[in-house]
Amino acid sequence: MGTTITLTAKDGHQFNAYKTGPADARAGIVVIQEIFGVNQHIRNMADRLAAEGFLVIAPALFDRADRNVELGYTGDDVATGRTLRGKVPDAGAMLDVEAAAAALGGVPAGIVGYCYGGTIAWWGATRSKSFKAASGWYGGGVAGTASEVPNCPVQLHFGEKDTGIPMADVEKVRTSQPGVEIFVYAGAQHGFGCDERASYSAPDASLAQARTVAFFRARLMG
Repeated sequence: MGTTITLTAKDGHQFNAYKTGPADARAGIVVIQEIFGVNQHIRNMADRLAAEGFLVIAPALFDRADRNVELGYTGDDVATGRTLRGKVPDAGAMLDVEAAAAALGGVPAGIVGYCYGGTIAWWGATRSKSFKAASGWYGGGVAGTASEVPNCPVQLHFGEKDTGIPMADVEKVRTSQPGVEIFVYAGAQHGFGCDERASYSAPDASLAQARTVAFFRARLMG
């Protein structure tokens, strides 16, 4: 189990983050939330990476709009999450991501994100030079910024039946970024990696997690 810490971004904004993992880890990972805040699911994903030997920090990006946000997955939660997402400037979110990376203490760093965080993880590769690897899970905004140039190796995961990310968008990313490793999970829906969603797919989540861990081990610890 981890602890809650306070970080300060370069613009002076203070925000909470969940920190977990061994203090003497050889590598670190910044975990980026969905639109539901740093809730139990995100803490669980952070703890799972910590169990693999990584030092992990999950910044509360929504602290720029509202503090201590932890939403569930009902229709009302989705609406609230989308509203909060709209109140967080992309540039501000990236400042928080950079602060989280710095808090890893100088070890080789990766970034992974889910849903909203999947897009932020892509930007962690293209809009930052703090990371040596980035893994994005079902990031809906990746296609819209597919022309951006990554500064590190990137791995992306999409569900074939994701109604919010059509396969045409995935193909756009694939065409724009031939050097990016892209996995499409047959029959999987949006959020297939979250065991609190109705769309959860245990086999696909397990495979995506194994691929993500192997990717980070090779890029950060190899």
